[in-house]
Amino acid sequence: MRYFITGSAGFIGFHLALRLLRNGHAVTGYDGFTPYYDVALKEKRHEILAQFEAFRPVVGMLEDEAGLERAAALNPPDVIVHLAAQAGVRYSLENPGAYVSSNLVGSWTVLELARRIRPRHLLLASSSSIYGAGDKVPFAERDMADEPLTLYAASKKGMELMAHSYAHLHRIPTTAFRFFTVYGPWGRPDMALFKFTEALLEGRPIDIYGQGRMSRDFTYVDDLIEAIVRLADIPPAEANRVHANGVVDTLSTHAPFRSVNIGGGNPVELIRFVETIETATGREAIRNYLPMQKGDVPRTFASPDLLRALTGFTPAIPVEEGVRAFVSWYVNWRHERAVRLPGGDRVSGVGS
Repeated sequence: MRYFITGSAGFIGFHLALRLLRNGHAVTGYDGFTPYYDVALKEKRHEILAQFEAFRPVVGMLEDEAGLERAAALNPPDVIVHLAAQAGVRYSLENPGAYVSSNLVGSWTVLELARRIRPRHLLLASSSSIYGAGDKVPFAERDMADEPLTLYAASKKGMELMAHSYAHLHRIPTTAFRFFTVYGPWGRPDMALFKFTEALLEGRPIDIYGQGRMSRDFTYVDDLIEAIVRLADIPPAEANRVHANGVVDTLSTHAPFRSVNIGGGNPVELIRFVETIETATGREAIRNYLPMQKGDVPRTFASPDLLRALTGFTPAIPVEEGVRAFVSWYVNWRHERAVRLPGGDRVSGVGS
């Protein structure tokens, strides 16, 4: 099939595009290459995807409605996967405007694109952040998600609500999947695993917030991609409404719209996560314990029941295995990017 992926140079978009291309699908990748983090990492991801003849890369911003339209017209898609967003919970405290522009206005342009193209399925990346600091665990899709603690979370909930209205008005089969702390090779430099690994290997201290007692339902990227690929084949419809084992389906009664958690339901305390990185790197962390930051939540904990009922799949790669894979990738990436010149100067470059 033909896929159109926004955010194809991003962490998750890259892995999804790579999986689809290896499976023989055609992919048009749309990405703005914003400098929120090292653009060289994004360029390298697209460089790898460009090795496939079925990959069409397009550089453009989500807010450019005409540019988005032209990109999709290159190979009209059967499926649209909207992954591009301004990411980062803490950065939303520093630059809230970026979240309104990208996650709300930009997502609206994708919805308008879907209204005109009418794909077989539209899939949107949401976040576990929308659950806020709710006391009820595990987080189930029908739980209240109306008390976001950051603008990032609010922007993702806003995107879901806009998507539901478009699904109702224009009968666009739409799935919003809620990610739970995705990690793995080619991950973002602003994520804890990347920062902690880098610091340990360089002998620098790491900041551990919440005294290390916060917990996260970490999801290895290969598990996440497997879930997305399976969900892509299940456009929301009455024919696939779940009626089994007490699972509460989120299929709307007014629209072909469904929200689905993608998480394994196995939270890990931050302190254990640090210990896992120490084991994988063979280095002991210099720990700087700090209180929780503004906007942080004490825990994330996914209920995987709906995902399992729909797809027969539950994320299950253990954090020890996933962290080892990331550290192995990171060491190779750092070696590739660091080039020693005569005289001992050091420069960075893609593919060097």
